Amino acid sequence: MSEPIVKKAAGLPAAAPTTPGAAGIPTEENKKCKYKDFGHEEEKATHAKVDMAQIELKAENLYDKDKVDLETVVLNDVFTLLQCTEEGLTGAETHRRLELFGPNKLESKEQNAFLQFLGFMRNPLSGVMGGAALVAIALSNGGGRAPDWPDFVGIVLLHLINSAIGFYEECNAGNGVKAPTDSLAPKAKVHRDGKWSEIESAILGPFKISDVVPADCRLTESINVSIDRAALTGESLPQSKDAGDQCFSSSTCKQGEAEGVIISTGGNTFFGRTPSLVGQGDDTTGHLQKILAQIGFFCLVSIGIFIILEIVIPYPRFHYSYCHGLDSILVLLIGAIPLAIPTVLSITMAIGAQQLAKHKAIVTRITTIEELAGVTILCSDKTGTLTTNKLTIDKELVKTYGPFSPQDVTLLAAYASRTENQDAIDQCVVGTLDGPTRAHARIKLLDFKPFNPVDKRTEITYHEESSGKLKRVTKGMTGIIIELCSRNKTKEVENQLKADVTEFSGRGLPGLAVAYEELDHGNFEGEVNGFELIGLLAIFDPPREGTKQAINDAIALGVKVKMVTGDQLAIAKETGRRLGLGDHMYPAKVLKGGHPPPSCHSLSGPYLYHSFSTFFF
Repeated sequence: MSEPIVKKAAGLPAAAPTTPGAAGIPTEENKKCKYKDFGHEEEKATHAKVDMAQIELKAENLYDKDKVDLETVVLNDVFTLLQCTEEGLTGAETHRRLELFGPNKLESKEQNAFLQFLGFMRNPLSGVMGGAALVAIALSNGGGRAPDWPDFVGIVLLHLINSAIGFYEECNAGNGVKAPTDSLAPKAKVHRDGKWSEIESAILGPFKISDVVPADCRLTESINVSIDRAALTGESLPQSKDAGDQCFSSSTCKQGEAEGVIISTGGNTFFGRTPSLVGQGDDTTGHLQKILAQIGFFCLVSIGIFIILEIVIPYPRFHYSYCHGLDSILVLLIGAIPLAIPTVLSITMAIGAQQLAKHKAIVTRITTIEELAGVTILCSDKTGTLTTNKLTIDKELVKTYGPFSPQDVTLLAAYASRTENQDAIDQCVVGTLDGPTRAHARIKLLDFKPFNPVDKRTEITYHEESSGKLKRVTKGMTGIIIELCSRNKTKEVENQLKADVTEFSGRGLPGLAVAYEELDHGNFEGEVNGFELIGLLAIFDPPREGTKQAINDAIALGVKVKMVTGDQLAIAKETGRRLGLGDHMYPAKVLKGGHPPPSCHSLSGPYLYHSFSTFFF
């Protein structure tokens, strides 16, 4: 393991690179690393008590947190332990480390095709057919008759044909699922042999680069980086990351540029350690297999009873011959077995799996299609599933201060936004307009200050073409913006703003304050008249289009829908109200033996699932 240098870049407003093919790659003068480790200073190395010379470059050593914790040690120690530098690995060293640590992907067990085929022949019904074949070839030989080869061959062929059809259709379903599964495989940019290149993330050996973080890494360089961890934690807003911070695999870089060193790959990443529905199949016996087993058992018992009756009643009474009796038993064995049932069901579900694959739905086991039809409670994640995971401005909740309309506030807020930065807040503000081009229509941009973690606001200075005036607009955190507003910072405005912020907070909606000022000509660098607070915008992750109708349809079919989220309770309640799920919510720990709310003390076990609309962690 050990390819340092992971790099992510997404919309950084930086100068274009001078070297062809080096887009988004930091120049050498920017590579003077000032490491800032989270939780401690560099001189307080957490690894001082560890003899790093004794830590060999092996998975059992570097992935054992009792020996070394690559997530928290100082970065210089990380490079030492991983035996790598900022220049990256050579091609030969990369191959060696791939052999040591394996590919950067979740391993799934490939089922042997021959054993999969035999699986269609290993069931109670197939056993009865095998018994019928033995009766035809062995026991029917007597009384001057030759072995019944035609019946034997016919039974065996019938069995093989049914098994082959089921095997073929299931393989086709698996191939149909493979395409959308392969499309999920990301690529990564890496620094190898002193050059940047793009490769499949599966062949990363701890240590590389991309917009989607390909593996767990520690940042060595960070320029205004924000990471979206919605896929892992359900957080709608990106998190700011500095040098020394850790980024998890499958999170997304929404803004800025960074380099880092990969510390974990594949199943050893934070994401890889969680159960993966795509990477690991469920070996538990499905409902359909249980039903088929019950049918097979019923057929076996019925056939056994009829054979006993055949021997006990007709033989003594009608004095059947030996061969006549075996013929009757053979008819019972073949005629009473619904041999085609497994094949017909396999074909039906395989076709269904192929149809689902066309809609990018991944079916890892075709019997789950039937199991899904029997679902009575559907638990769904909130962020990105019930909601879009794309922040937006709630146009119905725009608060205004002074002679400004909600349309004026959103337009001025859009002026102070730039979509080129890939900033989530800027994009959602501009998205409230009819089109991105309208955001800067009829104005001439003079200066723009993007959001940064210190100021916590954006600011634009522009020339308004219609009036010829110089104006400045800023938007950002409410507490920051109100301190800049000297023109209308009255007690009345402050009280109204506080009430509006409290209202938004009660509904789990972050507030975005907007202010503006007019400037004297030729003096757009200084504050002239002072900012004036003009409005407050509510930011929300809206439900997906059609989600509410889908929930209503599921409820109409008898399926109870439950929302599962790690977001704040206020945000969960607001989403639940908008989706029609209500706001009857409770912590998920109640399902693990916790105390139910006072209104549900008499409920326990499965009844709790029906009592709440949402469980939060």
